[in-house]
Amino acid sequence: MTEILQTLTAGANLTQGWLWAAFLVFLRVGAAMALLPAFGEHSVPQRIRLALGLCYTIVVLPAVLDRMTPLEGALALPLATEVMAGLTIGIGLRLFVHALQIAGTLTAQSTSLSQLFGGQGAEQQPTMSHIFVMTGLALAVVSGLHVRIAEVFISSYDVLPPGRFPNGADLATWGLSQVSRAFALAFSMAAPFLAASVIYNIALGVINRAMPQLMVVFIGAPALTLGGLVLLAMTSPLLLKLWVDMLNIYLENPFAGLP
Repeated sequence: MTEILQTLTAGANLTQGWLWAAFLVFLRVGAAMALLPAFGEHSVPQRIRLALGLCYTIVVLPAVLDRMTPLEGALALPLATEVMAGLTIGIGLRLFVHALQIAGTLTAQSTSLSQLFGGQGAEQQPTMSHIFVMTGLALAVVSGLHVRIAEVFISSYDVLPPGRFPNGADLATWGLSQVSRAFALAFSMAAPFLAASVIYNIALGVINRAMPQLMVVFIGAPALTLGGLVLLAMTSPLLLKLWVDMLNIYLENPFAGLP
């Protein structure tokens, strides 16, 4: 009878440890799930995001079980560090979506389409931003984003261990580099449209000076819009490939700069 009680006690302790570890992993995964590209979009129902969080927890838990802190002492520290780690992972990936949105906004403004085709939805943005975001996310998921995210979760425990806050200066430097990369990527994607718009408007100014009687606005605005749409059709495959390549490079080492 004593041996049975000892076995049951050991099993209960083991189950308690598993449940605590699973809860900590779910906190990190759940915090990131609110910001992840494709899986954390507003259009994805909350029940689907909850199910995805549980699925990622099941995948990640066996790989990081030996690194989890035991259930002892104050609970606030491990809970806070897991949520912060998840938000750090999510923000780093969400910035790539913001890069698509910024690129689409710059593109729409340079081709006079930002007001004519205003987006309708949870996030008000030009239609070109919607095109970039939806196409980019589809390409990312097709190229194995779900697998790479699981790898990021597992590798994050080496850089952001449970129960320990990251250094504030290092985290700030890392965040600044990610924001800079997002804006640089957005401007690189919108550069063909910005350059074409500047050249075209300069040409219209020269024509207007040479022929003041000609209403260049009625001729130039439709031509600029048509040229922007043609340029979008020609360059969008290359621009989205650039975005996917940059995302894959980031996923190979998402915590560069953090000790």
